[in-house]
Amino acid sequence: MSNIHSVEKIGGTSMAATATLFDNVLIAGRKGADLYNRIFVVSAYAGMTDLLLEHKKSGDAGVYARFVADDDATGWRQAMDMVRRAMRDHNATMFVRADRLAEANAFVDMRIDAVAACLDDLARLRSHGRFCVKEQLMTVHELLAGLGEAHSAHSTALLLRDRGVNAQFVDLTLWDQQDMRELDDRIRQAFASIDLSTTLPIVTGYAGCTEGMVRRYARGYSEMTFSRIAVLTKAREAIIHKEFHLSSADPRLVGTGKARKIGRTNYDVADQLANLGMEAIHPGAGRGLRQTDIPLRVRNTFDREDGGTLICGNYVSDTPRVEIVTGVRHAQALQFFEQDMVGVKGYDAAILDALARHGAWIVSKASNANTITHYLSADVATVKRVIADLQTQYPDASISAHPVAIVSVIGSDISRPGLMTDALQALADAHVPIVAMQHQIRNIDVQFIVDVDQYDTAVRALHRALVEDESEAMEGRRAA
Repeated sequence: MSNIHSVEKIGGTSMAATATLFDNVLIAGRKGADLYNRIFVVSAYAGMTDLLLEHKKSGDAGVYARFVADDDATGWRQAMDMVRRAMRDHNATMFVRADRLAEANAFVDMRIDAVAACLDDLARLRSHGRFCVKEQLMTVHELLAGLGEAHSAHSTALLLRDRGVNAQFVDLTLWDQQDMRELDDRIRQAFASIDLSTTLPIVTGYAGCTEGMVRRYARGYSEMTFSRIAVLTKAREAIIHKEFHLSSADPRLVGTGKARKIGRTNYDVADQLANLGMEAIHPGAGRGLRQTDIPLRVRNTFDREDGGTLICGNYVSDTPRVEIVTGVRHAQALQFFEQDMVGVKGYDAAILDALARHGAWIVSKASNANTITHYLSADVATVKRVIADLQTQYPDASISAHPVAIVSVIGSDISRPGLMTDALQALADAHVPIVAMQHQIRNIDVQFIVDVDQYDTAVRALHRALVEDESEAMEGRRAA
């Protein structure tokens, strides 16, 4: 394939704003040939995956969680009915033509009925008591995840065809196929016969494959699909459409008039954001784009004329500056103290093994002669299990954990003289005590560990001192 096309991913919130999405992204004033040489990878409409699996933030049970719990034989069926109603209701808001609405609803019913039949079969087996279906639950997880993207991609393709666009629904979900291929093979097969100059592919963000997308990438699976399509088709540019700009801080925290669009940055910064759990791009997805020199652009769906933020592999800001202030509001500091650690190897590896075994995400770590501290993005229960494992292995060690917040200042080059002094002074002026601090030699980020209840204050203080005041000073120097 040629490299004149773009591969573009649309997030769930943007998908739900259908009219704006068509006006600002999918059509956006284009006609004829200008409509093509684009591939769109779509997420499920906002809230659908929560109903299918479990709520991403609250943890409220969806179809999958209720099926696993099996505390009520009708619970998962009721949840599935809620999904059907939600999908049909959303269709009703989008389709004007009765025949198109009927077609969209028939597709939803067909997919839901097929998956529900699979769950019914598993439920009957489980009821006998002699059958263990635990190993099949991950397959159920994968099947349910694909329903949301199949719905949104199919409906979007129908709506585009109603507007005279030669849109093609590209279904990667593997919902009714037996051949379990690797992700790359599935993508190559799907695009082998598509002429991008005359066809607009609308692709499911979920892809059925041997790796198991949810198992490997959790909710970041659609970004992995997007990234691999861009890499394999040799895209000119990869674009993510979100409901916000990639900004210097959360506008809701520092104020919409104070947060600034980043504009330009590099993949190193994107990696730091991913490590903190910020939704720029999944680290695995960013890796593929970076390794093949495909630039990534993050655009705001609701700001049609703005070019967004361009992320490249070799970009470094002209002058050292902080590009973003963000962090982890709720983290755990796991501290491992062993007086006899000095000069003895193996402690680090054992701690890392326990953290990996329990799935604790490491944000950063620090160590000295006899203490190793890991700052974790993990819940209390997970950390308690890690401590129990390590205490069994090292009964003489003192192992503890306590809640902290991590505030990070990040940029492609933050080597500005006086930056650390300004940062420390800003926190002192805001009466924010510093629990600990991490400053890497590469001058990409500095992390300040503070009390949880100081997170908001710390972000505002650092943003004001290192972004707002610095921008005003630069503008003053230009004016002079």
